[in-house]
Amino acid sequence: MSTIKANDIQNASGGIPTVKSQQLIPTVWVNFNGTGTVAIRDSEGVSSITDVSAGRYDVNFAVAMANANYCATATLERQVSWLDGGINVAAYATGSLRVENYENSTRYDTSRFNVMIMGGQA
Repeated sequence: MSTIKANDIQNASGGIPTVKSQQLIPTVWVNFNGTGTVAIRDSEGVSSITDVSAGRYDVNFAVAMANANYCATATLERQVSWLDGGINVAAYATGSLRVENYENSTRYDTSRFNVMIMGGQA
């Protein structure tokens, strides 16, 4: 068996590298602060975050997705551990994705929100 070592792999035709037609890395990901002035800590493929309302954010893509049928997942740092809450990933669009944090049926801002998306770009 051979071992290939590389510091950077690029798709010759642009876009995300693939193996057997499967993407090697998430298309879009972001770690952002959702309290006070919303701020991206680190990201790939994200142009900005829009603070829509308490606990509700739009993740805006730098390059549009091919369609709105991509796979999205989100995690966050819970502000009050005893509350019954969850994360809603909604409003799938080719240029953005809406994510929400809710606890006891009320949306709340959170200091650490993480979103990862797999799917083809336009």
